[in-house]
Amino acid sequence: MSTQITSEQRYAIGTPGQPWGAQEKADWLAAQEVKRSYQDEVVSEIERLAGRFDVHQYGELDYQAQGASCYPLYALTTVDFDLDKPTILVTGGVHGYETSGVHGALRFLELHAEDYSADFNIIVAPCISPWGYETINRWNVFAVDPNRSFIADSPAPEAAQVMEFIQSLDVDLLAHIDLHETTDTDNSEFRPALAARDGKLNTNWNIPDGFYLVGNSAQLQPEFQAAIIRSVEQVTHIAEPDEEGRLIGTPMVQPGVVEYEAKPLGLCMGLSQAQFVTTTEVYPDSANATPEQCVNAQVAAVTGALDFLR
Repeated sequence: MSTQITSEQRYAIGTPGQPWGAQEKADWLAAQEVKRSYQDEVVSEIERLAGRFDVHQYGELDYQAQGASCYPLYALTTVDFDLDKPTILVTGGVHGYETSGVHGALRFLELHAEDYSADFNIIVAPCISPWGYETINRWNVFAVDPNRSFIADSPAPEAAQVMEFIQSLDVDLLAHIDLHETTDTDNSEFRPALAARDGKLNTNWNIPDGFYLVGNSAQLQPEFQAAIIRSVEQVTHIAEPDEEGRLIGTPMVQPGVVEYEAKPLGLCMGLSQAQFVTTTEVYPDSANATPEQCVNAQVAAVTGALDFLR
């Protein structure tokens, strides 16, 4: 196993046992800093791919009133969309700090998407939360988690705008692969912040060392999940369960796979009625994996899924 932080931690903002109000959220936002550039690292790559894919600016996040920037939101689709072909959705950067999800989506476009375009329409939204990408954050500027916000009347514009875009395409998705990471900062920062925001007691989980998947318990599709695991294990190691047979505190239902209730939790993988859905989880802080392997693991997850479906 990797990090074993299990102690209860006091977060710097707020009063224990009391949910945050407007002042605490403002204090949290004031503490955030831009650490990297969405324009230089993501938008520039999208522009480079524009000659090969249709690029859609499906919205923007105007966070200037919150002291941040105005971020254009992009999705790319394979050319010659054909409604007689099944449609696949790949999403990255729902949690902006999860770097390999963003760059895995872009690398899949660069290296592989065209190879599958004869069989599938492909939609890729590589960075759903650009402010989170720049500040290396799980939440948006309102201290809202986009990956709990894929619901009607969403409180997160990141979730609302991509859902509206997918609906505007008027396609039935066959599959949706949502690219994520589980990092040491989940325990050192994000879970303590969540507990503080909600006025609850925080107890961290053990973070798995390696790649794993989160399937939708309403439609797990175990053979689909297994095919992705087989593809990824050619690139990096698969997480082993802890001594209780769990990953991130959840029972492992098959090697490298746990399951969540996607729609009740408002998860991105629950945004549609797709038959085949999964959320990837890479561990970038592993001593046994490099950042390059993490990106390649995300790519292998997508190609493994498409090879199974094809």
